[in-house]
Formats: sequence, C-alpha cells, structure tokens
Amino acid sequence: MSIRVIVADDQEIARTGLRMILDAQPDIEVVGEAGDGARAVELARRLRPDVCLLDIRMPRLDGIEATRSLAGPAVADPIAVVVITTFDLDEYVYEALRAGARGFLLKDAGPDLLGQAVRAAANGDALIAPSVTARLLATFAGAGATPRPVQPIEALTEREEQILATVARGRTNSEIARELHISLSTVKSHVANLMTKLGVRNRVEIAIWAYETKRVKS
Repeated sequence: MSIRVIVADDQEIARTGLRMILDAQPDIEVVGEAGDGARAVELARRLRPDVCLLDIRMPRLDGIEATRSLAGPAVADPIAVVVITTFDLDEYVYEALRAGARGFLLKDAGPDLLGQAVRAAANGDALIAPSVTARLLATFAGAGATPRPVQPIEALTEREEQILATVARGRTNSEIARELHISLSTVKSHVANLMTKLGVRNRVEIAIWAYETKRVKS
C-alpha cells in the first residue's frame, strides 16, 4: 500500500513541487495539501495520513506548533512529522524536533532524500539530513537554551554508546547494521533500549540528547 502524505507549505509553488516529487514515487501518495499550519493540523486529524511534511514557517500556525499538535508529548495517537526548511541554521528546526518531529530536511535535499525521509518516518524510523545534523544540533545544544539534559539512571553499554553515536549522525537502522556488522533486529533492540534509558520517545530525541551531553561533537 502507498504511504499517504500531507504536504504543508505557504508557498503554492513549493507545495506543487513537493507534491510532484512525492507523487512520482510509486509507493507514496499525496492525499492533501495545506497552505498554513492550522489547515495542516485539521487535514491530518481528519485524513490520518502516514506522514505529514511540514514547512517550518507558515501563517496562522507555524510548523513548530503544528508539529506539537500532531506529534507532541501530549498527543495520544501521534502522526509522523518530517519538517522541511530553507535554512540549515534555523533555530526553529531544533524546536520542531523538540516538539516531536521525527526528522528534518532542507528544501534542496533532492527527490531521493525526500523519499527516504518520508519512508523512514512511515516505518517508525527517522532521517535527519546528514549535511546539517552535527552542526545544527551541536550549535543549539551548546547555546544554553534548554534545561540540563537528564542523565540515564542505568549506564549505557559500550555497544549502546556506539549506536548512540551513529543515530546522532543521522544513520538509519539499516546503515547502522551494515556499519557495525550486526543484524537489523539487534539495532532495533539497542535503539529501543536507548529510548528507555534516556527517557525519550524517538531517535531524533536520542540525537539531541547525544549532542546536549557532549557524547557526540561536531
């Protein structure tokens, strides 16, 4: 079955371009478009897509608040969100990840990476643009804008530290399995253990924690 996606961007030409790229992929179908965040939230709650692709800067309700409404900590049945932005040093991207987004991309990412991000989100995984992950997260983690990160009650194992580092650098589960020469199921198990030990909800928050605690540096 096709992955059902809603695209939200306040620029019509951008929405059209994103829709064309996604609809051209055989396993992805755009089922709705929105020109602002409030409309995106309304559509998402009504249509229940697999993934919402949200621009950060939109009228009425920006991408951060739209993300929090659809995927935030208080949402009982969250919808996967991928945020997309023009600027690779935009603090709003960091805030969107904090709000529950599973990943982010730059608008010049290209069709292949866009498709990969949507598929990853639909599968419960996440894709963070490798070209900006380290610089963006490290910059804002070190800016003192967030509370001191909570340390795990139980120490991480050596293997979990390895998994932590690869997740923080934007690797998918399949890439981690190949890089560390372990099975995909083993990677998933370690990622789940990390979420439990760190008290986070997804791999994006794992990456943020890794930079905030200086486990990984740019």
